Amino acid sequence: MKPIWNRRLLLGATVLVGMTGTACAQARPSRNLTVFKTPTCACCDAWIRHMRDAGFSTTITILPSLQSVRSSRGMPDALASCHTGLIDGYLVEGHVPAQDVIRLLAERPAAIGLAVPAMPLGSPGMETPQGHREPYETLLVLRFGATRVFARHNQPA
Repeated sequence: MKPIWNRRLLLGATVLVGMTGTACAQARPSRNLTVFKTPTCACCDAWIRHMRDAGFSTTITILPSLQSVRSSRGMPDALASCHTGLIDGYLVEGHVPAQDVIRLLAERPAAIGLAVPAMPLGSPGMETPQGHREPYETLLVLRFGATRVFARHNQPA
C-alpha cells in the first residue's frame, strides 16, 4: 500500500506545481506607469489622461531634460518626444496609444519599448478641436536602436 500512496502524493504534487505555473503565466501585466516630462508640456498631461482613462495608474516625475532617462535605457535620440514613460522595464516614448502599450505588455517582445516620434496630430494627447488626424506609426524599438512597425494609426480607408 505504501508505494501507491507515494505515487498519489507525487502525482498530486505534480498537478499542483503545474497549476501554479499556469496561474503565474496568466498574471495580469502591471498597469503602473511612470511618466517623465518637462514642466511646461500640456500635451503630455493630455496623454497621461488618455493612459489613466485606459486603466493605467501614473506617477509623474518632472525633469528639466529627459535625455538622460532615454539614453540610460537605450532609446535613440532620433525617436525622442516630449515625454517618456516607463512600465515593466519598457520605455514608452511620445504619444503611444494605450492599446499599443497593452499589446506590448501582453506580447513581451525583446525590445527597449515603443515610440511615436514627431507628435502627430490625432495621436493620444495631440487631438485638435477640428478633429485633424495624421497617419502615424507606433515603432517597436529593438535593442541597439533598430525599429520595426508595431502598429499603424489613422490610416486612410
